[in-house]
Amino acid sequence: MACIIAVANEKGGVAKTTTSMSLGAALVESGKEVLLIDLDAQYNLSLAIGTEIDRVRRSISNVLLESATPASVSRETGIPGLDLIPSTAEMSLAERFLPLRRNYETILRDALRKGNSLFYSYVIMDCPPFLGAVTLNALMAADLLIIPTQPEFFSVHALRNMISLIRKVRSQGNSHLMYRILITMNDRRNRTHRDMVEQLRSTFGSGIMETVIDTDTKLREAPIVGLPVIYYAPKTRAALQYRALAQEINQYAEETCKEAA
Repeated sequence: MACIIAVANEKGGVAKTTTSMSLGAALVESGKEVLLIDLDAQYNLSLAIGTEIDRVRRSISNVLLESATPASVSRETGIPGLDLIPSTAEMSLAERFLPLRRNYETILRDALRKGNSLFYSYVIMDCPPFLGAVTLNALMAADLLIIPTQPEFFSVHALRNMISLIRKVRSQGNSHLMYRILITMNDRRNRTHRDMVEQLRSTFGSGIMETVIDTDTKLREAPIVGLPVIYYAPKTRAALQYRALAQEINQYAEETCKEAA
């Protein structure tokens, strides 16, 4: 059974999509089979990995709203071992109609358990930047939640609502859900960032990933060519940091998923 990871934060612009794609590619490079799931109606992950959205006929919305199987909507990317369930603008309907379905909170979890995820080491879900029905579905399905957080006030403040949602998910049926905060877009020269990183580590302790993702212009350039940064600029600081994150996830998440199973 795959280890299922949700990448979520109520705050936008904190590198959720960048982390989903870069982590997925780094895990593939380490020898894992990975399925990416784009849950955002803005379909940035699908675009970033090189998907031609105009040619997408079936997407994650078909799984959530029409009971399609994940296998029927997944597709290969240009990177062997990295598959994608794309999103389209139709996902904007999910927040409205998903709660009308019976036991809607576990639709994604049930779909993944029907076999598609058995072929992967990891399933990584890129969540929308709000805590609605879609994000709730992702967290109900996940073994591990990664919360990308920029070391600035508004991003850190959004963690309050994330922690509240984690408690809700644990009480509603996913009691084994674990989380780790990933510090992203860090500027080592910025004293405010340095102070905020120290505050986060002091507050959350082992809840913070050891790996920190620093700012890097190559992370902005990579989606333009439809490649994760470790393939676009493999020797850059960002590529090395996402490889380090993949090693950390391999060490931590595999134990977590094994215990949860």
